[in-house]
Amino acid sequence: MSLRRLLYALPILLLALFAWLAWRGLAPDRDPAALASALIGKPVPQFELPPLDPAAEKLATKDLAGHVTVINFFASWCAPCKAEHPLLFQIGKDYGVAVYGIALQDQTADTRRYIREMGSPYTKIGLDQNGRVAIDFGVAGVPETFVLDRNGVVRYRLSQPLSAGLIAGEIDPLLRRLAE
Repeated sequence: MSLRRLLYALPILLLALFAWLAWRGLAPDRDPAALASALIGKPVPQFELPPLDPAAEKLATKDLAGHVTVINFFASWCAPCKAEHPLLFQIGKDYGVAVYGIALQDQTADTRRYIREMGSPYTKIGLDQNGRVAIDFGVAGVPETFVLDRNGVVRYRLSQPLSAGLIAGEIDPLLRRLAE
């Protein structure tokens, strides 16, 4: 193939490559919420966050040891967080697990108002105002929920709002298995 023909074919090949990549990204069977997590099977990152209640203790990695734990990243300005909020109460009550909240890049007064209005399903709430802990967890946005085993190892990540279907289909079997 001559150089001239190659130069004519190159734009067509690049266009075909771009079209294929776009098709793969928009494939109907692709679940955009199914983000792989580098933390699955690894210990939770070490952290220590100031509490929402100034009289309470900090939320830290040590709080997660010894029991199955659910960590929920949320924010007062997040509409899907409000929609999933009642389900966090359900998880804590139905499975007897500690549910910890991490308010991500939220104003403390706004988080307090949110909890006052919605109630608190959380054992403790930490304030991640600069987002550093969220980065360590690999959080892409709120809400995100993690399930940890008794040893503080991440066993599950959900990067979308909780729903009754997700709880029944994915979280329930996992929490039951971890409780054994």
